[in-house]
Amino acid sequence: MDMTSDGLETKAGAGSDVGALFAEFSRAFEEFKATNDQRLKDIEKRGSADGLIEGKIERLNAVLDGQKAAMDRVLVERARPLLDGKAAHDDGEYKHAFSAYVKRGEEKALSVGVNADGGYVVPGETETEITRLMTAVSPIRAIAGVRQVSGSVYKRPISVTGPATGWVGETASRPTTNSQTLAELSYPTTELYAMPAATSAFLDDAAVDVGQWIADEVNAAFAAQETTAFVTGNGTNKPTGFLAAPTVAEGSWEWGKLGYVATGTAGALPSSNASDVLIDLVYALKAGYRQNASWVMNRKVQGALRKLKDSDGNYMWQPAQTADGRARFMGFDLVEAEDMPNIGANSLSVAFGDFRRGYLIVDRQGVSVLRDPFSSKPYVLFYTTKRVGGGVADYDAIKLLKFAAS
Repeated sequence: MDMTSDGLETKAGAGSDVGALFAEFSRAFEEFKATNDQRLKDIEKRGSADGLIEGKIERLNAVLDGQKAAMDRVLVERARPLLDGKAAHDDGEYKHAFSAYVKRGEEKALSVGVNADGGYVVPGETETEITRLMTAVSPIRAIAGVRQVSGSVYKRPISVTGPATGWVGETASRPTTNSQTLAELSYPTTELYAMPAATSAFLDDAAVDVGQWIADEVNAAFAAQETTAFVTGNGTNKPTGFLAAPTVAEGSWEWGKLGYVATGTAGALPSSNASDVLIDLVYALKAGYRQNASWVMNRKVQGALRKLKDSDGNYMWQPAQTADGRARFMGFDLVEAEDMPNIGANSLSVAFGDFRRGYLIVDRQGVSVLRDPFSSKPYVLFYTTKRVGGGVADYDAIKLLKFAAS
């Protein structure tokens, strides 16, 4: 465990005991609140806070982040089911053939597992495991809508405006009303790949769980690339991120653009009543979306918002109530995504919305593996691919906070 100069733990030392990790996290947050209360009293009394207290606040923020990350790692590890030879059930001939293909390159006569370029489609439970682990470590995938498709493009018609209606008297004429306006959203899937390597000796080890090994190796690579694309991707050979969508001030919102609320100060929250602009952002979202809304921001922005209090003196940021839960801000779940920008002039550093309806991830069915024992001897490379697309599904379901004067 690492210690700060205050004796605070920056990495929880409770091993794999989730209960102990959560208890340490809770104690750190209580100390954070007490320290921040002192900081606020100093500001009220002297107009500024002591530098030592400011430094301790930042260290406590790092402690909270480190302890939450430690809990997340333990929970992901515990959630992994046993695969391949260690599983409680046998997936049959195909799974054994896949294992033989990965370990020794044996294809035999199992043509159902061979695709056009000579690779094997990953057995179903390994494919599911890769996706499930990415859900655990990829924050946007965990809250967005997800569709599985068999083709390369998913198209979705959407009604931008409903049919016009009107009240009429019993005998009055019924003029023709305008028809609804439809738009089509298209989500092409593009190839995401990872290429883990292993020695022949490693693969020959009978104890190796091949399916789990592939899932573990490609999981981190896939999740990191996916999350970046879902947030900031430009749509060129990758999904289109929600921050890549056109934006407009909320008062001028129109379909095809995401609305934003400006803080009124470039690169900062307002110097007084900072929470007001956050309340404005919450209520920029329609009630139908608000009930399932989440905040999305990175670690540093979350650290800044942890210091805020409401008009009754209560902290607006609250830790998760359970070890596997999410922190909440202003009563809504908070999702930490490191690809969100830091606070800066004109930055869109905070998103708030119903991402289940607002952002759609499209997965083409199947993950394939191509075994390559020649390109990087003595290592065997495994060219593992899946096809993923994504983009905004409902431009009214996500709102942004812009750190700008207007």
